[in-house]
Amino acid sequence: MKKRVLSTVVAAAMVVSAGAVTVPVYAEDEPYKAALLINGTLGDKSFFDSANEGLTKLQEELGEDKFTFKVEQMGATSADEAKWEPTLYDYCDDGSYDVIIVGTFQLLEALTNASADYPDQKFIYFDEAFNFEEGGENVYNVMYKQNEVSYLVGAAAAMMTTDETLDKVDPSNKVIGFLGGMENSVIKDFLVGYIQGAKDVDEEIQVALAYVGNFYDSAAGKDMALTQYQNGADVGFNVAGSAGLGQIEAAVDSDRYAFGVDSDQAALLPDYAANIPTSAIKNVGNSLIRAIKMDMEGELEYGQLEYLGFAESGVELVEDDHYKEAVPEEIRTKVEELKKQIVDGEITVPTALGDEAMSEDDIQALIDSVKVK
Repeated sequence: MKKRVLSTVVAAAMVVSAGAVTVPVYAEDEPYKAALLINGTLGDKSFFDSANEGLTKLQEELGEDKFTFKVEQMGATSADEAKWEPTLYDYCDDGSYDVIIVGTFQLLEALTNASADYPDQKFIYFDEAFNFEEGGENVYNVMYKQNEVSYLVGAAAAMMTTDETLDKVDPSNKVIGFLGGMENSVIKDFLVGYIQGAKDVDEEIQVALAYVGNFYDSAAGKDMALTQYQNGADVGFNVAGSAGLGQIEAAVDSDRYAFGVDSDQAALLPDYAANIPTSAIKNVGNSLIRAIKMDMEGELEYGQLEYLGFAESGVELVEDDHYKEAVPEEIRTKVEELKKQIVDGEITVPTALGDEAMSEDDIQALIDSVKVK
């Protein structure tokens, strides 16, 4: 790594401590250099695009004389997996990057190994919890309270599915859909929030649930979503990366609705916007901007896990003109009330993550309580 100047680390809000450490920060006479390694490809209209857009925005704001970055698209298929860890090690060996950024549960083992083997290299790890009991003093870990925003999506979906003013629903049934990529803790966190939000506005709601088994197979995602729509669901929620684009295509083909995720998918897919009421966003890009700016000032705490929710602008529901046109005012008003209650602490949304995580038995019981009959 480049030689760095030491700086005292300042405490950040909402931090789960594993023993903060002081780490080298960049020298201001040369650009701060970041590498974003994605176990997928850009163009997913979702998670990885958000990360890339955040770094692009930061470069435009600061200028290339202050900040530069490189994106490595490592692919998402099973055939690509073998090169993920060697690629990460290649970037560590390079030694020129102030920080290397990786995300998702699929890169946890590789990062655990690399962070131990390269203690002077700094890492940002997003959207999965790092096990700091195994080290990681050079890892900053950020996760998102996706259960909070998915709670609002579930509530909106439950209200929309019986709304007689909407032309893409059958108000005679109470079935909504959820399409996950893989059955991991983050997707379960989306799911439990979605179900609870739906149940809190309608105890009789039913949720059709399916997992693609990966985050890249949009054809499989479309087939599963078509089955949900054919079996009565008229509002769905895709939490499956590129595979989730298949649900949006299925919604268009079935003349139904599909909520977007991770990026503003109605804006990114204008030809499909009529079928996308709005999107639940994890502000991956914004969280990376925040972390890198803090690191540049010597204020980012490594060896820590931080959760960002509504209160920290880590998640949001897109509430633009399209949302106002697509979703009836009565539903939007209720959603805004629920959001305020979450921020004010009046509603505690169940979670599948962290110290307050539901047990697997409780998660299954929640799923069973809304099983389609």
